[in-house]
Amino acid sequence: MHPPHIAVVGSYATGLTMKVKRLPGTGETVLGSGYRVDHGGKGSNQAVACARMGANTSFVARIGNDAFGDSALALYREEGIDVAFVRRTSDRPTGVGFILVESGSGNNCIAFDAGANEFLTADDIASSQGAFRDVSVVLAQLEIPVEAAAAAMSAGRNCGATTILNPAPVRPLPASLFHQIDILTPNQTEAKVLTGRSPDASVAPEEVARDLIAMGVGTIVMTLGEEGAMIVAASTVRRVPAVRVAAVDTTGAGDAFNAGLATALASGARLEEAVEFGVLIGAMAVMKDGVIPSLPRRDEVLRFCRERSLSLPGWFTGESAARP
Repeated sequence: MHPPHIAVVGSYATGLTMKVKRLPGTGETVLGSGYRVDHGGKGSNQAVACARMGANTSFVARIGNDAFGDSALALYREEGIDVAFVRRTSDRPTGVGFILVESGSGNNCIAFDAGANEFLTADDIASSQGAFRDVSVVLAQLEIPVEAAAAAMSAGRNCGATTILNPAPVRPLPASLFHQIDILTPNQTEAKVLTGRSPDASVAPEEVARDLIAMGVGTIVMTLGEEGAMIVAASTVRRVPAVRVAAVDTTGAGDAFNAGLATALASGARLEEAVEFGVLIGAMAVMKDGVIPSLPRRDEVLRFCRERSLSLPGWFTGESAARP
């Protein structure tokens, strides 16, 4: 049994995090504590999580020619991620995210300066064909230019991989892109915005998902927070319940979910089984502070499931699929 190969196309950003007793309102200043500097960026987080779960992971990205960029490369080498297609630029600094975490609930709000991520182009994707060689899944997000994300989906289709787009942060997408996406993984708000609705529109998630299917997406896997996830295909709707845990910091939950989903699919899992695994990995990620520290390694997943008498699929428990 060989480790799956996943190509992640996306962002890196240094995360500057502070805990607050409650998230501030407009114009309000609140006192914080526990300030720290972390690795971040949705693409980077997802690449690390895939690698930690046993996937051979290639990362295609842009970082600055600065100390934060040096730190990113050190992280990838430590995690065993292929950095051959991580390009550096002196024209913009490495991306930065500012994160406030509510200490009681674990809820968060984030402001993101894309920095060098905005320089990732479709040409970069075209010249990174080695990253897509023999891959089973191509995973991208929207902290990079839409043109780069679209090129990633196209590259995935061309090499016969399953294409997954995590549409976060949500932004308008060209109609042609939807037809390149095998699996779209929005939360409820992102799904509404992608269909032209207001973020606070009162509409059933199944209806929104059906509209996205009509726009050309193969399958919708919508994350529902504490309610788990929902799988919507052309003629079916299936709910996957959440794994109940005590949330400490929800910042990396979505990235962990997408990585779990991608790793499972790349390993040959059925879609529903892959979503169940993604929900599990997402739940584990909210149990610790920070994003990178919270992304579980394979042995942690095994231990968590043993302690809770949860079953795991054979593709994950097989020793030949493990990373040292």
